[in-house]
Amino acid sequence: MQASPNTDPATWLAELAQRHPERPFLSTPGGERLSYGTMNQLVDRIAAALAHRAVARGDRVVAQVEKSAAAIALYLACLRIGAVFVPLNTAYTTAEIEYFLGDADPKVAIGVVEGGIALAELTRSELAPVAPATGLTQSDLAALLYTSGTTGRSKGAMLTRANLATNAVTLAQAWRFSERDVLLHALPIFHVHGLFVAINTVLASGGSLLFLPKFDADEVVRLLPAATVMMGVPTFYTRLLQHAGFTRERCASVRLFVSGSAPLLAETHREFRARTGHAILERYGMSETLMNTSNPYDGERVAGSVGPALPGVEIRIADPVGMIEVRGPNVFRGYWRMPEKTAAEFHEDGFFSTGDLGRLDERGYLFIVGRAKDLIISGGYNVYPVEVEAEIDALAGVAESAVIGVPHPDFGEGVTAVVVPRPGAALDVRVLRAALEQRLAKYKLPKRIVFVTEMPRNAMGKVQKAALRETYSGLYNSPNSSH
Repeated sequence: MQASPNTDPATWLAELAQRHPERPFLSTPGGERLSYGTMNQLVDRIAAALAHRAVARGDRVVAQVEKSAAAIALYLACLRIGAVFVPLNTAYTTAEIEYFLGDADPKVAIGVVEGGIALAELTRSELAPVAPATGLTQSDLAALLYTSGTTGRSKGAMLTRANLATNAVTLAQAWRFSERDVLLHALPIFHVHGLFVAINTVLASGGSLLFLPKFDADEVVRLLPAATVMMGVPTFYTRLLQHAGFTRERCASVRLFVSGSAPLLAETHREFRARTGHAILERYGMSETLMNTSNPYDGERVAGSVGPALPGVEIRIADPVGMIEVRGPNVFRGYWRMPEKTAAEFHEDGFFSTGDLGRLDERGYLFIVGRAKDLIISGGYNVYPVEVEAEIDALAGVAESAVIGVPHPDFGEGVTAVVVPRPGAALDVRVLRAALEQRLAKYKLPKRIVFVTEMPRNAMGKVQKAALRETYSGLYNSPNSSH
């Protein structure tokens, strides 16, 4: 089946269920098996249950549910009846949930701590199937994804049916997906990566899912021979490299490893290739735009780069290093009920300011140097954390680093390095500084190097620099603190 970008993932499922009802769609290590036909029936049941509760076109459906086949069916059921799917992180607290419920103003809430409807109640529905919503257009809202809110209250990114469909078809073509593919899925499904990139791309190609409740290195290594593709975050790959059973032979059936949601260290890229023979394909996206760029399937996958723009997507950067701006059918409509914020982030010509800083090389490969809010201005000089982190990460005994700006009485912000040593490594601040002095201009050198056992991370494995800045906000308050 060649999926049409003018339809939607729920329609792709229905078409495949009609043509190939017995084709495997989803299986779990616990023995659950759903064919395309069975999955389509589950989607019909949930759609009927939602319609029975008066959920109609444009209504929001908030879902805070554990990862399961039924959770995927709930998303597709919302698409089928024209409702707006609002997935929430399962780790959110009652107070956080109250904000999202107040802001999204949903018709129903599924599984949330505020006494929502149990997902199992919807799956047991014996109501007659309802017809797909009529009158839907590609500009209709399909999903509302809340951003992390590290710089203020969370914003709801409004994604349209066209956003989801066109991006999935583009990725399926760019990454050579087909009905023969089996995607090993160990990601959460309340996020763009695990939900839209993974699920929609499989539906666009008629492939199948090997569906894990969460990432477990032992389980992934055991199941890899049954997979052809794996999508993950950098933490997945670093943990696999630490696993004795992760060998070239275990990867023999896999044609593609994809990484995203957080920066992949160039060293991890090189170590993975040496161990498996595979070059991890790194790509770049965000809640507001889905996927923007990708290293090529055929062609050089450059360590440290997220590749050139995907077909149909435009990337521009005003300066040699500057704000990454993007335009294309993947870019969201705007922020839910925040017209001023939407207007501030979009240019008149339709380009969206991502908040990320980057540079393009002569071949159009994009290199991300950090978030604009993470840019450090020390003594009047701009310091890009990624550049300093790359030099620190290349030093012997360093597992990873995060470079942040911390208030400093003399320099405005002091360049500060938070470093995780490799197991068993005895790192010395003076040795690290001496090595960095040979590699970095003086204004880029960390004024302090702090050792920690692990970094604070969000659910997608991304280091939470805002938390680090808060933790070390008083680092330079004491005398003799600027050395």
